[in-house]
Amino acid sequence: MEDVIENFRYVLVEAVKQQASDIHMCVGTVWKYRINGNIVPLDMKPLEMGECEVIVKHILSNLRGDFYSIDDIDTAAKKLKDLDCTYSMPNVSRFRVNICRQRGTFSVVLRVIPFNVPTIESLGLPEVINDIALEQRGLILVTGVTGSGKSTTLAAMINKINETKPCKIVAIEDPIEYLHNEKNASIIQREIGSDTDSYSIALRASVRQDPDIILLGEMRDIASVETALNAAETGRLVMSTLHTVDAPKTIQRIISSFDMREQMAIRVRLAESLQAVISQRLIPRIDKTGRIAVVEIMKNTLSIKDCIENPDKTSHIKELMSSGKDQYKMQTFDQHLSELYEQGIVDLETAKAAATSASDFERNVTFT
Repeated sequence: MEDVIENFRYVLVEAVKQQASDIHMCVGTVWKYRINGNIVPLDMKPLEMGECEVIVKHILSNLRGDFYSIDDIDTAAKKLKDLDCTYSMPNVSRFRVNICRQRGTFSVVLRVIPFNVPTIESLGLPEVINDIALEQRGLILVTGVTGSGKSTTLAAMINKINETKPCKIVAIEDPIEYLHNEKNASIIQREIGSDTDSYSIALRASVRQDPDIILLGEMRDIASVETALNAAETGRLVMSTLHTVDAPKTIQRIISSFDMREQMAIRVRLAESLQAVISQRLIPRIDKTGRIAVVEIMKNTLSIKDCIENPDKTSHIKELMSSGKDQYKMQTFDQHLSELYEQGIVDLETAKAAATSASDFERNVTFT
């Protein structure tokens, strides 16, 4: 058993050294890392069922206050089908953990979460995100597919606020990823499952905790969207994420989640409360030192507000973002891709693959 745990720790240490973003464990296969977006198998023997069970029980034993004895852990492991939690190795890293069952055995994925909270600058994000983070009120959304760095960008924005503003921040996450040490801000971090039962319950409670800023790890349902809008309408700054690929689809997703009879009212409320949508994708750097975020930024200007309120104009949002680059520091994915390509940060083939239209992108950079 100790050998299995030592091997597990070795795999995690090596993952951090090799700058892997994720570690994959599954019965009957070898350990795998995700490095620069690619799955890389390790030169190790396939994991046996007993080894995976030992590792899962070890992870469970590290959960704070959930289990009190070996019997509790054994019982929990037998019943376990799905679990999101965290695991920490002192002086190495924290890890966001997902445990699930597949074919009756365990599969585990660990996401590397560094101890040091990143800055907007260290992530190579556009400078305007500093200004967006310091908005006084309203709703800010960071969107993208799974693994696109949404939580990391939000953490960097909270870090900016923490460094500059004496305020109260209530963060609700599932699970808590980055740990924020208080600087200028007072920060409460609540975890779904151990600190509260659900996002909607915690979000309703948060407005009674005297917050200036509420961080909601994800807007998962209509109830959380409704409560987030309510909080933003009462003068708080609400920051959250959605699994949408760009700003126009984010607007459409929120509105379409409500009944048809409510959609016009939601359009008006969203137009009044929304401050910005930051959408992102991660693509490989040309120097193979990792990945960089390609970022689309929509700010709620008067023209954008009109497009949100009027369903016939929503399709114009992308065009307004593109034309608002100089005045409002908005940008589309393709505009940011062009900058990254011209700066020699990404190569042409990578940029074309990530572009909204590969042919249009290549034509635009050719004639720039």
